[in-house]
Amino acid sequence: MSGETDLDKLVAAMDAELVPGVFVFATLPAGQALPPVAPRMVFQEAEGTTLILLRSEAEANGIACEFPCRMITLNIHSSLEAVGFLARITTALAAAGMGVNPVSGFYHDHLFVPDGREADALRVLSDLSGG
Repeated sequence: MSGETDLDKLVAAMDAELVPGVFVFATLPAGQALPPVAPRMVFQEAEGTTLILLRSEAEANGIACEFPCRMITLNIHSSLEAVGFLARITTALAAAGMGVNPVSGFYHDHLFVPDGREADALRVLSDLSGG
């Protein structure tokens, strides 16, 4: 197993980094080919293919989209088996009145927070980690 599993170590050592650009969520009908975009995430659901991509790419390709958001990467290699890491983070953001769409990659967790609330989210994360 790779990555950190200790919840206290994960929270204390996480370094939240705001990724440039405004992202959006979009969906394509099942079976539709992916347009010439470079999504941050592609996830196949029964109803269609979900994309998270830059708003500029969605607009340039005529892709209907929702939820303009900012991406925050938590720069700590969390284990895919870590228990409670995202729960602690999303609970703190919820207490600040903020919805979040978390996505876990192999190495890091990424938070998609409403556009315009990124400074609030970074402040909550800094407070949470003791930074």
